[in-house]
Amino acid sequence: MDPAFVVAPVNRRVFGSFVEHMGRCVYTGIYEPGHPTADEDGLREDVLDLVRELGVTTVRYPGGNFVSGYRWEDGVGPVADRPTRLDPAWRAVESNAFGLNEFMRWAVRAGVEPMLAINLGTRGLQEAVDLLEYTNHPGGTTLSELRVEHGAREPHDVRMWCLGNEMDGPWQLGHKTADEYGRLAAETARALRQFDPGLELVACGSSSRAMPTFGAWEATVLEHTYDLVDHISAHAYYQLHGDDHASFLASSVDMDRFIQQVVATADHVGARLGSDKRVDISFDEWNVWYLEQQLGDPPTAPRDWAVAPRTSEDAYTVLDAVVVGSLLITLLRHADRVTAACQAQLVNTLSLIRTEPGGPAWRQSSFHPFALTSRHAVGTVLDLRLDAPTLATDRHGPVPLLDAVATHDADTGRLAVFVVNRHPSEPVSLTTGLRAFGGATLLEAVLADDDLTATNTQDDPDRVVPRRHPDASVAGEALLAELPPASWSMFVLDVT
Repeated sequence: MDPAFVVAPVNRRVFGSFVEHMGRCVYTGIYEPGHPTADEDGLREDVLDLVRELGVTTVRYPGGNFVSGYRWEDGVGPVADRPTRLDPAWRAVESNAFGLNEFMRWAVRAGVEPMLAINLGTRGLQEAVDLLEYTNHPGGTTLSELRVEHGAREPHDVRMWCLGNEMDGPWQLGHKTADEYGRLAAETARALRQFDPGLELVACGSSSRAMPTFGAWEATVLEHTYDLVDHISAHAYYQLHGDDHASFLASSVDMDRFIQQVVATADHVGARLGSDKRVDISFDEWNVWYLEQQLGDPPTAPRDWAVAPRTSEDAYTVLDAVVVGSLLITLLRHADRVTAACQAQLVNTLSLIRTEPGGPAWRQSSFHPFALTSRHAVGTVLDLRLDAPTLATDRHGPVPLLDAVATHDADTGRLAVFVVNRHPSEPVSLTTGLRAFGGATLLEAVLADDDLTATNTQDDPDRVVPRRHPDASVAGEALLAELPPASWSMFVLDVT
């Protein structure tokens, strides 16, 4: 490592998250009137405390698949007058008791920047500009004065907008071909920019790297939108298949390839169009998600519709937390092109935070690598040179045994190194050269456990927590440590 060789500054938007009207993320998650900790708006203070501790910077709302059938007007105005709707995305009943203005009040309380998604599935350009006018215009028009009437006197001034969600997916309401979506996204982007040229707009990329249209989708969409948008989205979820721990621990290899291929595609389109502009990536859905086990076959009978059902409430293990830490390493390593990211989701549904109705809130195992990375990854991302043996995996081929990234804050002299040992059963010795930094003192943490299946629960919320590294040290011009098997480690040093 050398402070003169950098990738890019750390973009704080990389530590974003996601609140969707899915399962109990909103209702009995961030919002539960009558809860012992609820404020006057029904927002759970215990959850707000954990969100602040987590270090989340940006939150995407209200979806997700949910947004492609959502009428934003349903979620504003007097709650008693709001309609109850069916949500076909998750086969749930939506009360609309929580909507745009409630989310904005929550975002202010949580100290996060809102990122709003627009319905381009069942709706289109007119509804998008209406939403923008209601949300951001100061006043004096019918829609902006309606917002004032609804209790939000000041405009919300949302700067980042997603032009739909996963429109490449056949499961999506209003699913479109790349040409159909690209034209609609371009028309919508032009209209939004007529209202405010300074908005940041995100076009829909592929729902995963495994989509049959991956690559071709991005190229076609960007042919329509390249000079109109700032980002193209990427979504990826990973899970353990059987007992293939080695492949699961190498999940970030797939994310890394995903990012490289989207960048290559975007830059090719830019070159073909003769544009000097650069389109970056908003990796606005990522996480470990046991989708196959949790959702199974979709229900078919109307009686299965429910209000805020328990959906995908994965209890994350030590192994899952290590993978989450590794995915964060990959996002940071591409700080030059991944300029926003949203872990999905924040509360209850495939989440970092869990709650019980009327009961406690607690940290999942994966909460800890996110919180520590958000707290300590400051300054610039360094361009590392890693020398490590390879590990054979069934899904990803041979991969480096270690996954690592480092950040350096020149203002404070703080150096942070994040590293994962991908070997499921063997420790590995780590040596990190520090000669370019002079002297160093060490503060460190490690997330490791002999039981890779251990989880945090309501009854034992601190079963999985970061522990002090037993043998890490600075010797001369090197950081030395023995990394446990299947572990995520963080080493924070004060350097001169």
